[in-house]
Amino acid sequence: MKIKLAKSYGFCFGVKRAIKIAEQTRNSNTLGPLIHNKKEIERLKEEFNVGLVEDIDEIKSGQTVVIRTHGIPKEKLRKLQENKNRIIDATCPFVTKPQQIVEEMSKEGYSIVIFGDINHPEIKGVMSYAKDPVVVLSIEELEKVTLKDRVATVAQTTRKFEEYQKIVNYLMQRCKEVRVFNTICNATFENQDAARELSKEADIMVVIGGKNSSNTKQLYNICKENCSESYLIEDENEIKREWFLGKKLCGITAGASTPDWIIERVIAKIREIKV
Repeated sequence: MKIKLAKSYGFCFGVKRAIKIAEQTRNSNTLGPLIHNKKEIERLKEEFNVGLVEDIDEIKSGQTVVIRTHGIPKEKLRKLQENKNRIIDATCPFVTKPQQIVEEMSKEGYSIVIFGDINHPEIKGVMSYAKDPVVVLSIEELEKVTLKDRVATVAQTTRKFEEYQKIVNYLMQRCKEVRVFNTICNATFENQDAARELSKEADIMVVIGGKNSSNTKQLYNICKENCSESYLIEDENEIKREWFLGKKLCGITAGASTPDWIIERVIAKIREIKV
């Protein structure tokens, strides 16, 4: 069986930057998971003593806090500042951008439409910079809300571009003025396009990444559309031999929060399987 990696996969710029910042900030805590990969978070804890705190009230005054790559809500940032914490900002610049956009557009009187998952930490952060934002994942959700004549829209960095286009087209048909900001990350485009291309020729696809990672789940859904035998795993321990029986080409891709060392372990485990 041949094993083939997607042309683009794994760590994006924002994640690489956040990991580097965390490694340089020993003996600190992140407010919420730095990235959506439990194994990498465990490594940072073991090697650099970078801990994880979910509740802001657990952070003591003066402690060093690393802001997760997804960013945090504006009010939590203000609370850390008031608490005189040493703040190290590892928010991805591509996430900071929609925060800035919705803050500016809100001040100018635009209704804010955010295309994304309202429960995702990135979107929670972006929402906090807007006045009465509308957060949707579909046109059906958008049909239920009342908007002003002037609308500004941004997207979660890891969503599908085609789905965002549907939201934008709907808004342009119903609002007099629509300001569209394409805030989907280029790395997301590249990884998705590469996964789509490879999944069309592979007879099994293995997608590696955190199961709570939005961009990894998007990769899995894309692969599943073209290759029915697609599997989402977090590490090599989830691999099952029977998946590969009779297969000739195994395609591999990985989410933007998946480190190379996990990808290498998965490939090594697959190579051990005799089919």
